[in-house]
Amino acid sequence: MAEISTKDDAVSSKTRLKILLAAPRGFCAGVDRAIRIVELALEKYGAPVYVRHEIVHNRFVVDRLRDLGAVFVEELDEIPETKAPVIFSAHGVPKSVPAAADKRNMFYLDATCPLVTKVHRGADLQHANGRHILLIGHAGHPEVIGTTGQLPEGAVTLIETVDDAEAFEAEDPEQLAYATQTTLSVDDTAEIVSTLMRRFPSIAGPHKQDICYATTNRQEAVRAIAGRAEKVIVVGAPNSSNSNRLVEVALRGGAVDAALVERARDIDWDRFGTVETLGISAGASAPDELVQEIIDAFSARFDVAIEEVETAQENVAFNIPRALRDVGNA
Repeated sequence: MAEISTKDDAVSSKTRLKILLAAPRGFCAGVDRAIRIVELALEKYGAPVYVRHEIVHNRFVVDRLRDLGAVFVEELDEIPETKAPVIFSAHGVPKSVPAAADKRNMFYLDATCPLVTKVHRGADLQHANGRHILLIGHAGHPEVIGTTGQLPEGAVTLIETVDDAEAFEAEDPEQLAYATQTTLSVDDTAEIVSTLMRRFPSIAGPHKQDICYATTNRQEAVRAIAGRAEKVIVVGAPNSSNSNRLVEVALRGGAVDAALVERARDIDWDRFGTVETLGISAGASAPDELVQEIIDAFSARFDVAIEEVETAQENVAFNIPRALRDVGNA
């Protein structure tokens, strides 16, 4: 753990503030890959490049890519007849989406996180083996829509809570499998899985947990600072599942208060203006420059000392699509 002081040599009249900075935090390999795909497509093919859904759940990232020439749409039917690339977001898409793109002879690039693709393949394999899939996740989340859309209608049942797991009635209890959204609370998911395994001892699970390494690592890092921090700020977007889970982890881990904050301008100073020890983390789709922006905002008001609390090191990287590997340093 390294401690860094932002204080000048001169004695400061500001109130002292200790910031515990969680590590790992911010971008994961899947998010970094998805953003890079859009950037490289723009570099290779020029604007416009169409992106179905937000490439990742962060307004700052999306606005920057839009300024570079990316056009964001919710559905393919919003895209005119074009030879321009169409990119699918990191969250994954139902099989019907590439099928519709093929029907229109669109050139598309898939930015789905490889760890989400792993969930798709696992669910597909279990379905092929005759099992009904119980998908643990949040209704309406793009990743859940994408995973459900890998299989025929009726092949997947969504399980959001322990109560759902208790209430589910299986037509054939011996032919069940479960999969999970990659960005869930590790603790909540473990409780749901435990319930399913108690009720259905024969239920099949993934060979390796579906919750991704980045989600797990960021939750562990927040847990490490939550008990020491009076309050915690998680930098991230309100529609970011993994960022919202970090707020929950902070509160469960001992923080008196925790909040999701998109930008420095969104800080509630009535809420955080008298804090003495502040924890800061960031969701997997939040760039580190937004974390620095938050730190700078506190440094303008406080005499800040920063301690980075590292619980894991990450060196994961994913390949980009073959069509873009000849661009720049790709």
